[in-house]
Parts: sequence; structure tokens; C-alpha cells
Amino acid sequence: MTDLRLPELPARYNAVETFIDAHRGTRDGAVAIRCRGESVTYAELAANVDRCGNALRELGVDMEQRVIIMCLDSPAFVYAFFGAIKIGAIPIPVNTLLVPQDLRYILHDSRAVAVVASAPLVDKVLEARVGLPRLRHVLVTGGPPRDGVASLEEAMAAASPELSPADTTPDDACFWLYSSGTTGFPKGAVHLHHDMIWCADTYAAHVLRTTDQDRHLTVSPLFHAYGLGNGVFFPFRVGASSVYKPERATPDLVYGLIAQERPTLLFTAPTFYAALLASPDEGIQHDLSSLRACVSAGEALPKALFDQWKRRFGLEILDGIGSTEMLHIFISNFPGQAKGGTSGTVVPGYRAKIVDDDERELPPGEAGNLWVSGDSACAYYWNKHEKTKATIRGDWLVTGDKYHLDADGYYTYEGRSDDMLKVSGQWVSPAEVEAALMEHPAVLECGVVGAKDKDDLVKPKAFVLLKQGRQGSETLSLELQQFVKGRITPYKYPRWVEFVSELPKTATGKIQRYKLRSLGPDPLAGQARGDESPRRAATYPLREPLA
Repeated sequence: MTDLRLPELPARYNAVETFIDAHRGTRDGAVAIRCRGESVTYAELAANVDRCGNALRELGVDMEQRVIIMCLDSPAFVYAFFGAIKIGAIPIPVNTLLVPQDLRYILHDSRAVAVVASAPLVDKVLEARVGLPRLRHVLVTGGPPRDGVASLEEAMAAASPELSPADTTPDDACFWLYSSGTTGFPKGAVHLHHDMIWCADTYAAHVLRTTDQDRHLTVSPLFHAYGLGNGVFFPFRVGASSVYKPERATPDLVYGLIAQERPTLLFTAPTFYAALLASPDEGIQHDLSSLRACVSAGEALPKALFDQWKRRFGLEILDGIGSTEMLHIFISNFPGQAKGGTSGTVVPGYRAKIVDDDERELPPGEAGNLWVSGDSACAYYWNKHEKTKATIRGDWLVTGDKYHLDADGYYTYEGRSDDMLKVSGQWVSPAEVEAALMEHPAVLECGVVGAKDKDDLVKPKAFVLLKQGRQGSETLSLELQQFVKGRITPYKYPRWVEFVSELPKTATGKIQRYKLRSLGPDPLAGQARGDESPRRAATYPLREPLA
């Protein structure tokens, strides 16, 4: 770990002092947020954070009580997030795509006393809150009040624009983030007041080198750890500005925002970079000249995407790995040193190691379990003692990812620990098979999981989403299998290829392999399906061994 001199925080410290109050009187007129063509200055941001904090306090929200934030990307998200923190309450940003049943789990698990929700999402909150007596208040932003729902804007308008921060410490709980659920039931990761500044002064300062001249555009939503750093605490640490989009991201929308708002930093996931590349040009040359860096996280970026993006736009994509538990990226590619197909090198301020199942550190070249250490790690999982013990080992956090380290110090993703496949007695990384498939010109996206053959032996199975205009067929299935065999060790090729019309993903674009596994055997394998589900098209199993 590089020796860094990070700021020493006082014994009494509230994170709002760093990200909001520090700009009072120095950047009052500077733009903090741009959203749908409207601007919020740093002075307005500070006043609205204080108004929101006072409004929550007037409702009786007290220190350490939880406030769910179910807001689309908008200034209101920031007001609620930092307003809660300033009074010592615990904001919990949650996935805006949650169905009521899953939202109810989080409401119950967190014992939240209040919810701040965007108007289009309020009905889900009302359905989920039934039978939860601890949840006393629902506030809507961007819409009128109604029975059982108060207006956040009206409450803020009646509140004072001045508020002193609560008497918290750097080690007090600051906010929670629930894991994205790619491997099952979500867990509430408890983050402390010092965690955001650690990420800002390590990754943002030493990899991105952010300044007050930057303008951030994050396609990944603010409720996610990745988006929260990209769009909230990174820019606000240095007095930069951030561009928000409440709408669902599409290639047209994002290309339009880049042209209109001229961001300097673009953050999204590999899936969306693929969508941007696949978007029809129709003779239009998209102007990305304002961008000085493109960042990717959430899942491994295939080398094919890295190369295509660089060829088309002349920009490297800085891929990295972070997690909800670590709050943001801890291994990353650096500008001018990016190596396609890898997650990069350790970010200054962090340590990483690869260990075997007996926790012995492995040398470069050997795949094993990735552990990471850094002061942005969550303190624990709320109400999940056994999960906490399995994940946090002293100074180290067990990521659940398989990696190997090359001779140059670059880390390469091999898949999740529970996604790795043992085929013919040898490990197969789904990520490696996916990366090979992604190099085929017909493939837009894909996911690879293990499936059992007639002998109950696990073999790779590929779910493939084709580019527009391409049709699945047995011929194409065989072509893809041969294609993979020509690029990676032959035994790793997919024994089945299923063409699908969409892949199950989290809100941040991460493919949910556990949902692919749950689809199970296809009873109509090898046949065209007239009654197919929205997700599935046809499966083409291997009929005879490929040479």
C-alpha cells in the first residue's frame, strides 16, 4: 500500500462538513448539480441540505434512525442523503427498481422510520409499508402530497436553511448500502463517517485526479455504491459539478447529455459501453471530445470492448473493481497505463492479496480468492453476524471474487467464487468464456453458467443476446462454440448455447448469473419455441464432439 497522508479527522466529525459545508463562502456561485437543464449552485445545495435535515428533525427523526431514500437521480436524492447525515440519522439509498416485496424486506430489516421517494415510486412504497408500524413517515419529491404521504418540498420550504451538524465522530455509522443481490438476499453494509473521504482521497485523487474543473456524468445510478461515489461524494469533495438524469439511460440519452453538458468524466458499466457501441450511427459522429476519462466497474470489462471503444473514440476505459462493502474502486487501471482485459493495479491506500482456500497467499499467475484491505471497508453487515464473520477477517475483506495477478502487477478477473466451474477436473472461469464470446461480431451480450449434462457433470452453458439483425440458429451455435475453442483452452467452450432476447441484470447492469442458473434445463432444447418466455428463445446443445 502506497504511503498516503490522508487528512486527520477531528474527534468530532460529520461527513457533511467535508462534502457540503466546506464550500460555504468559497464556491457559493459554482454549479454543483446539473439536472434536466437546471442548475443547483453550491450555496443552494448547502441551504437545501440544511432545510431537508431540519424537515426530518421536525418529523421526529432522531440520531441513528434509518431513512430510506428511494429517489431517482436528482438533487432531491442529495438533499435527503446529506440532510439525514447532518442530523446524525442513517440514510439508506435503495434500488429504485425494487418490487414492493423486496422493498418491504429492506424496510423491515432496517427498521426505517421514514422514506423519501420520487413521485413515480410512491405507490410501491405504500404497498410495501403495510404492517410495518416503525415506518411513520413517507415523503414524496416531485409530486403532490396525498393521504399518508407528505411533500418533501413543502416540508423543506417551511424549514430553516441553517443547521449545525450532529455531534458525531469519524467512526459513527453514517449510511448503509444494501448489496445488489447478485448472489442472493441483500445485506445491509454499514458505512462510517470517514469512509467517503477515504475513497475520495485515494481513488478519485490518485486515479481520476479530480479537480473543481471536472464535470461528472454517471450512468450508473446514485443509489449504488459506484454511482454514489461518481455522482455525489467525488465531485463534492473538490467542488466539481455533477450531471444527473432521472430517466432510464439509453444510448441516445447519454450521447445527447455528453453533447449538451460536456462532461469530463463518464462512469458506467461494461454492459452500457456495449450498448453505446452497438447504437446505430446513422451517419452521426458522436462528439466525446469533452471526456478526459471513461470509467467502468460493476463487472469485468472484456478486452474486446476495451479495444472497440479505444478504436472508435480514441479513449481508454479505466476498468476497476469495487464493491458495496468497500464503497468504491480499490483496484483500477490508471490513465495512460490501462491494460485491456484486466482490472488494473491496486489503488494507493489499499492492499490486495490472492489466497487459496486455506488462506495461503498465492504467487503471481495462480488463480485464487481476492482479499482487500482499506479504511473504506464497511464496519459490518447489519443484523447478519455470521455473514460478517465470513466476509471480514481482521483488516481484510473477502471479496468473493476469483483473480490472478500477472507479472506486471495487473489483476485479472476469473469470476465469482461461487460462479467458477470445475470441468473435467479443471477450473473454468465464466468471465473468460464470456470475454471470448464477446469477440464474435454477432454477440452483443452474454452470460455463462454451469449446467449439468446427461451424466450430471457440470459444463459451461452460454446465454447469448445477439446484435440487432442477427438470428439464433444451430449453425450459429456451432460457429460460436468453434470460435471460443479457437481463442481459449478448448475444454472451456460452452456445451450449450441459448439465444435470449434479454439477460437478467441488476439496476447497475450487472448480469445476475444466479437467475440464469435458476432457469434450469430447457424442455424444448434444440427446437424453435412458439410459446417462449420474454427471456428465452432457443437452445442448441452440442450434438457431437467438436474437434
